[in-house]
Amino acid sequence: MATNSEIYTLHKYYIWAITMREHFDNLFSEGKPDMKNKKVFFEFVQYMSYWYSGLFVVVEGWRGLRLEDERINELLDSHLVDLLRRFRNGVFHYQRNYFDTRFWNFIEEGKKSASWVRVLNREFGRYFLTWAKE
Repeated sequence: MATNSEIYTLHKYYIWAITMREHFDNLFSEGKPDMKNKKVFFEFVQYMSYWYSGLFVVVEGWRGLRLEDERINELLDSHLVDLLRRFRNGVFHYQRNYFDTRFWNFIEEGKKSASWVRVLNREFGRYFLTWAKE
């Protein structure tokens, strides 16, 4: 069973991930960002990449601590978890190919992967809020 200290530590990684999500979401605060603008495009990719990668660290910690939550565990049964792991590896391990498949396999899932990441992110947030209240 995970200790409170271990769960607090995992929460730290969650906070780091959602901070990147907030930066990502802020790009959309005034409508759809102009992806033809190179600065906007690179910010979009940067924040998305660090958010997704940080969220995978939470997945690793969740599994390592053997935490249980029906909704989260159901989301973690998805094939998208392995694609997210590979995405994270692509972000945090140098890749010689700019368009390495580690990035694009997850992105190519399209709305499915984007929606899944948001739901997983939200469910981790729900879990931590509930845990903190208890």
